[in-house]
Amino acid sequence: MKKNLAKDNYKFKNRIFSKDEINYCEKKKNSSAFYAKRFAAKEAVMKALGTGARGISWREIEVLANARGKPVVILHGRALKRANHVGISEIEISLSHERNIACAMVVGGSGIPKQ
Repeated sequence: MKKNLAKDNYKFKNRIFSKDEINYCEKKKNSSAFYAKRFAAKEAVMKALGTGARGISWREIEVLANARGKPVVILHGRALKRANHVGISEIEISLSHERNIACAMVVGGSGIPKQ
């Protein structure tokens, strides 16, 4: 990730990440680790939706943090349409990194019916 960010910082970032994701990552000391985790998360979401990187834009999946710092996934456009089509209304995500490795785990489901 560090190499991709260094090569063509602006072009790569804006093709993959939303403005809010960029703002969040740039505030971090080791920003490349935070970009890498979000990249891994977007890949995991695409796989959970059953599309891989086809048919969904990277920017249609946002990985942000709530007020308490918990990562949250926000879907837009075709990614949201696909989630609705396959019955995914909720996505839980876990992000981690250690040295040169970033990983993300995503679980999607229809949620628990409210009573």
